[in-house]
Amino acid sequence: MSVAPGWYKDPGEPTTQRYWDGDGWVGEPLPADATPPAGPPAPKPTPPPPPAVVPPPAPIDPPTPPAPPTPQNGVPSPQPWPQMAPLPPGTRLPPPPPGFPYPPYGYTAPVPPPRPHGMRLAPTGLRLVARLIDIGAVLLLNLVVNGWFIWRYVEEVAPLYRELNRRAQEGEPLLQNLPQAGDQANGLQIAIMLIATALWFAYEVPATANTGQTLGKRIMRIKVVRMETADRLGFGRSVRRWNTLGLPTLLWYCCGIGFVLQFVDCVFVLFDRPLHQALHDKSAATVVVEVPREPRVEEPGGKS
Repeated sequence: MSVAPGWYKDPGEPTTQRYWDGDGWVGEPLPADATPPAGPPAPKPTPPPPPAVVPPPAPIDPPTPPAPPTPQNGVPSPQPWPQMAPLPPGTRLPPPPPGFPYPPYGYTAPVPPPRPHGMRLAPTGLRLVARLIDIGAVLLLNLVVNGWFIWRYVEEVAPLYRELNRRAQEGEPLLQNLPQAGDQANGLQIAIMLIATALWFAYEVPATANTGQTLGKRIMRIKVVRMETADRLGFGRSVRRWNTLGLPTLLWYCCGIGFVLQFVDCVFVLFDRPLHQALHDKSAATVVVEVPREPRVEEPGGKS
């Protein structure tokens, strides 16, 4: 005997009711005390089909660079490397493998050194030797012009240093009740500094203004030029360049402050990039370059 279709309590779960279609239970169960619909429950909506999976495109191999031409001995011919972005100043790169025709991955072509007006920058060693020659020349001028003032100054301070030497040898306190230097010591010291500064000015400024070369630079074959043009430096630009280096000489008697300023000025050449300018070069917008050697012209008969 078959049971008529309708809503009945689920024998397996008495707290729910389900619809019997004559052959079996269909649809979702409802609570036993809920009012069921008049007919069978609505069928479940059919879920949409899953989206089709599109396979990723196959990778494309990069084009293979053409092989460099190979001579008969089997060694690849060297090829010019393409120009790339410049490296930061001071970056050093290892050399490429021998015979490698293309730059390795990540290689960046180094920046060539600047050549102001087509001339090479003067090496630091040549500039140092030239400055030492100029210092020696100025000292000789001071011995001639400033010699009497220096001798008088030594006489004024000699009693003080003799007393310091005696106390150091006998173990007495050095700084108690020291004798004072002569009355003219301070005036002589100022006169010596003024004359020394004036001699340095007269030695360097006119020569640099006219030819860009002092005696030391002429011997070492280097010269000072403007950054913007290769024209003559001129008196105004030469004075502006000398002021930064020469005027601190007047501060030598102030605990050596002037010498410290001049030392920092000259040492700045070692750290400045790319033109290797000292501070006095920067203040006057100048650079120091090598003087190119004139090509030798051979006369007929093998003489030059």
